[in-house]
Amino acid sequence: MTDVLAPAAAPTAEGRFRAAKAASVRLATATTLQKDRGLEAIAAALLARSAEVVAANARDLEAARAAGMAAGLVDRLSLDERRVARLADAVLAVAQLPDPVGGVVRGGALANGLQLTQVRVPFGVVGAIYEARPNVTVDIAALALKSGNAVVLRGGTAAQHSNEALVAVLQDALAEAGLPADAVQTIDEFGRDGAAELMRARGLVDVLVPRGSAGLIQAVVEQSKVPVIETGAGVVHIVLDASADEAMATGIVLNAKTQRVGVCNAVETLLVHADAAERLLPPVLGALTAAGVTVHADDRTRRVVDGLEAATDEDWAAEYGSMDLAVGVVDDLDAAIAHIARWSTHHTESIVTADLASAERFLAEVDSAVVMVNASTRFTDGGEFGFGAEVGISTQKLHARGPMGLSELTSTKWLVRGTGQTRP
Repeated sequence: MTDVLAPAAAPTAEGRFRAAKAASVRLATATTLQKDRGLEAIAAALLARSAEVVAANARDLEAARAAGMAAGLVDRLSLDERRVARLADAVLAVAQLPDPVGGVVRGGALANGLQLTQVRVPFGVVGAIYEARPNVTVDIAALALKSGNAVVLRGGTAAQHSNEALVAVLQDALAEAGLPADAVQTIDEFGRDGAAELMRARGLVDVLVPRGSAGLIQAVVEQSKVPVIETGAGVVHIVLDASADEAMATGIVLNAKTQRVGVCNAVETLLVHADAAERLLPPVLGALTAAGVTVHADDRTRRVVDGLEAATDEDWAAEYGSMDLAVGVVDDLDAAIAHIARWSTHHTESIVTADLASAERFLAEVDSAVVMVNASTRFTDGGEFGFGAEVGISTQKLHARGPMGLSELTSTKWLVRGTGQTRP
């Protein structure tokens, strides 16, 4: 008899989808203890096989640098022993979170005595298409497992060796823990054709999450026949209000731009209230340029600080993913909010202000997935929000919005318990 815990021979993308579907049936009824033991096995395996993963990643990095990949993207692709250890920590953090499956959303009794309960249930099979982000391989697999889902991964050519090594670790750990190894599948070997099949796999794959460039996300949204949870590009804004403290403003903007430039929650546009421009622009932009940031500035900013590049409409729309920042001066908070409404991708926006009324207006009127006051935009992250990891950051409004954790990988069903009732 074939060992049901071993990865099934599946030489086609469709075979992988069917294997994942079968595994999802088992995972849907797995106990919390079983799933947590699987996650603990994954974390231990990542640490034990860290050198193997780092070596595979080195092959991807060599190819990326030879191809001229941007520094920010190379950083996002990179894994070392420290980052692998952080992935293991994230998996353990997911294991410690409450299991969403079976959680009661609402319920009650009807006048006829029927008992209604709406409970959380897994989606089934979650597909993911992403680019040059091997950490996503582990994050999505861990969240999928805890929420009772199987996962099919298309991680892209740039990270193919890294993802292959990581999936091998994940599958072996699941099998050792008594869970179906087929719960984690990769279709990287099938290239673009595999991605196209994944987008057409309605009935085998229940939901698809794209992560990456705006072009990738838009292509998946437009072409997929599988329901899509849309994550978004990060044209992220910070507004320095008239009352903003200089030290706070400098620290927040510097962190949001330079702490890690290739991520979607890094700030790309800085807007400064005209009443504070002469006070704030010199120190803030001085700190940025000293850190190596290239500033693309409007005319009003360039009248305050000399030697800056001129900004164009392309800069206001740019998700640089690099040490570049668009900077503009706005007349007031109304103008800042209007600029964000026009140019934002509705990911994350933050205001630095000492004025409570301005803070509350900004929170209420800015229509983005995450809106902040006096905080770096780098905090828009599932790990920072206490989710252990994240599937992605949804910028749509249906089902999920913002960092997506365990509950966002569940749907619901209604349980109805009766005693013989019939409808009159």
